[in-house]
Parts: sequence; structure tokens; C-alpha cells
Amino acid sequence: MATIGELGEQIVAEWLNSQGYEVIHCRWRCRWGEIDIIAKHKPSNTLVFVVVKTRRTGNLDEGGIKAISTVKQQKIYQTARLFLAKYPHLAESFCRFDVALVYYQKNSHEPKLNIRDYIKNAFEILD
Repeated sequence: MATIGELGEQIVAEWLNSQGYEVIHCRWRCRWGEIDIIAKHKPSNTLVFVVVKTRRTGNLDEGGIKAISTVKQQKIYQTARLFLAKYPHLAESFCRFDVALVYYQKNSHEPKLNIRDYIKNAFEILD
């Protein structure tokens, strides 16, 4: 059974596919950390590293955005660099770091998840 975080990532991956992105990897891991979703925007040939934060409504970290500290951003940058080193054919792509904020409500049987916000170039505004 998938965790709430994994379900949030699945929702975002499906949404990205519907928006013209091709999801290349989910939960890509290396020694520096993990990137939730790596996707390529087909029309612009942009490589997008997506951080997904899934939270209940009324949480204390503003839907997960405060959980992406400067230290976390640096780890994601390092992880992205290692990804590009492993896949050099993607290294010439323009790269972007996005954040997807997913909220969920627990119902009796199935949680209800929805994307509340999708922030392009999020690291620029989080610094």
C-alpha cells in the first residue's frame, strides 16, 4: 500500500503528464538525497526537478513550503547534479526546480488528494 506522500507524488506525476511533461523518474535517489519527480517538458525541452510536499489542511509549515529550507534546496541541487552526471544526454537541457503542494483529507476509506499549488522556479522565491 502506498504512503500518503507516494500518493501525492502519483497525483503530481499524472498532472504533469496531462500538462505536456514526460515523467522520466520518480523518487530518484543518490548519496545526497532524493528528488520526488524528474520530468521533461516536451514543448520547451526543459528538465524539471519537482519537490512534492503532501500535507493535511491546517498544517504548521504552510502546506509544506517551509519544509524546503536553504539546506534542503542545496541537497536537491547536488542531487540534480549527480542525476545529470549519470544521464549526460540530458545535461544540455535547461533545468528548473519546481515545488508541488498537495493537500489531503482523510475520508473513511480513501484519502482525498488535490494539488493546491504548483510553483515553477520555486527555489528562486524561497531563497
